[in-house]
Amino acid sequence: MSSEEFEKLHEMYKSLYDELRLMPERALKCHGEERKRLVRTFDERQGEAEEVLQGMDDELRLAPASFRNAMSTKLRLYRRDLGKLQRDMKSSSPGFGSSSLTGGHAGIYSAQNQESVSAALSVTHTEPTHLQSQRALLLQGTESLNSATQSIERSQRIAAETEHIGSDIIEELGEQREQLDRTRNRVSPESGLRLSTEVDLKLVTNKLLLAVIIIMELAILGAVVYLKFFRK
Repeated sequence: MSSEEFEKLHEMYKSLYDELRLMPERALKCHGEERKRLVRTFDERQGEAEEVLQGMDDELRLAPASFRNAMSTKLRLYRRDLGKLQRDMKSSSPGFGSSSLTGGHAGIYSAQNQESVSAALSVTHTEPTHLQSQRALLLQGTESLNSATQSIERSQRIAAETEHIGSDIIEELGEQREQLDRTRNRVSPESGLRLSTEVDLKLVTNKLLLAVIIIMELAILGAVVYLKFFRK
């Protein structure tokens, strides 16, 4: 999607709409040939506005999902506004439908405005299909990369939290060992040796458990990176 082309079409639509919304009121104040000319002009401008909206819709097909959803809603509102203007014009000019058809202007736009619309849409309509596919794949790859980055950040936060918990456990075990060492000095040598052995065993077990947790986190992180970037 070319944001420059989309903005150009958007500005063109707003200009056409500003011109169209004044015509129903003007139709109430004019009569005869003047009203017929106004009706034909309205018909031309409305057709141009619809073509511009179609061009904007084509541009949105290759846009990122978040932008495409928001602008698609806005395009539906634009089409609703055009329909309301058409109803207002019919109520202001009873011969609106028949005069525009018998005048030979239904679906025919002024040459100058038609040329402007065609120029704005030329990039979209002449762009090679394979290039559009490449752009779509690039957008899809960008979204996948963003998702992978978020997954890696979550894994890093979990690893940091696990490391912090492990440090607290080791610190607490150290304090408990000091208390047991002081207790051992007040009991028999055999009992003190047994308590010291149990504490050492528990400390080694907790360290091994912490190491296993860290290895599992690293394995998960590596699997995420492999699946997102290296697996085809």
